Amino acid sequence: MKKNILSKIIGFAFCVLALTACGNNETKDNKAEVSNKAEVSNEATEDNGGKKLKFAFLTNTQNNTFQIAMNDVYEKLCKEKGIEYTMFDPDYDLNTQLNQINDAANQGYDAVFIIPVDSAGIRGGLEELNNKNVPVLNVDTAVIEHDRDLVQTIVATDAFMAGKLVAEELVKNNPDGAKIAILDFPENESCVQRVAGFMSVIEKDSKYEIVAQQDGKAALDESLTKTEDIVQANQDLDAIFAINDPSALGAAAALQSSGLTGKIQVYSIDASPDGKAALIDGQFTAVSAQVPKQIAEKSVELALKLLNGEKIEKENYLPSHNVTIEEAKKTIDDWQ
Repeated sequence: MKKNILSKIIGFAFCVLALTACGNNETKDNKAEVSNKAEVSNEATEDNGGKKLKFAFLTNTQNNTFQIAMNDVYEKLCKEKGIEYTMFDPDYDLNTQLNQINDAANQGYDAVFIIPVDSAGIRGGLEELNNKNVPVLNVDTAVIEHDRDLVQTIVATDAFMAGKLVAEELVKNNPDGAKIAILDFPENESCVQRVAGFMSVIEKDSKYEIVAQQDGKAALDESLTKTEDIVQANQDLDAIFAINDPSALGAAAALQSSGLTGKIQVYSIDASPDGKAALIDGQFTAVSAQVPKQIAEKSVELALKLLNGEKIEKENYLPSHNVTIEEAKKTIDDWQ
C-alpha cells in the first residue's frame, strides 16, 4: 500500500507539472484574471451607497489544493451573501501579481484578500491599494513586519504553533535525542515561522542536533533531490522536518527509493488530503494542520465587519493541531 500511494502522489505531481508547462495555451493577460465571479442572488450585499459589494482574492497560485480550498470557500460565501467575486492567479510570479494588484486597485473592489508571492516584495502594490482606499486583508502568508501598516489585518494558521507541535511530537518519539534535517522555504514568511516554532523546542535540548538545513522550495521534486543528498551525507540521520506536505512527500519518496522508509522519520505541516494519506500509510510520522477553509471563512467575516465600520483585530492567528490517524481517516478527502 505504501508504494502505491507514493507512486500515485509522485505521478500526479509530475502530471500537474507537465500540464502546467505544456497545456497552458492561455495568454498571460487571460491567465492574470481568473474570473470566478459569484454573480449574485436578489439578496445582494450592498454598501451604504446601495452598490453591490465586490471582493477579490489575489492568491499566489491555484496550483495547490490549499489555495484551491480557500478559493472554493470564498466563492461559496460570496454567492451566499450576494457579493461579486473574482480570483486572480499569478502562478507564483511576483511581477504578474503586482500587475494584478494594480488592476484590482483600479476596478473598484470593496476589499481584497492577498497571499503574497513574496512576503517582502509587494509593498508597492499594497500602497496602490491603500491610495485607492481598498481594504487589504492579508491571508495565509503574512507580509513582512515593515509592510504591515498597509494591511488591515492578517488571517492565518498559527505557523509558529504548527512548527512547535510537530517538534514536540519528534521529541516525544525520540527521548534519547535525534539527528535532524530541515527542508525549509525561507522566502515565505509563514514557512519561516514554522521553522522558528520547530526550533523553539529543539534548541532547548542539546540531544537534538540539526545536521542539515536545505531549501526544498516547498515542492515535491526539489525536496526529493535535496533529501537524497542529505541522506547520502548523513548516514545516521533520524528525522526530517519539512515545512509543508509537498516537501515532506518529496522526502518520503527519496527515503522509499533508498529503502529507508520507517528508518528515518518524516514530520510535516499541512494535513492536506495527500498528507493525511501519507500519515495513514506510515510515510509521515506526524503532521500538524493548516486551516485554509477556516482562514477564508474568518477573513470574509472580518471584511464585512470592517465595511460595517466595526474594529477588527490586527492579527488573527488560527490554532493548529497535530492530526491523529483517526482524524485523517475521517477527513481524508478534504482540508480543514
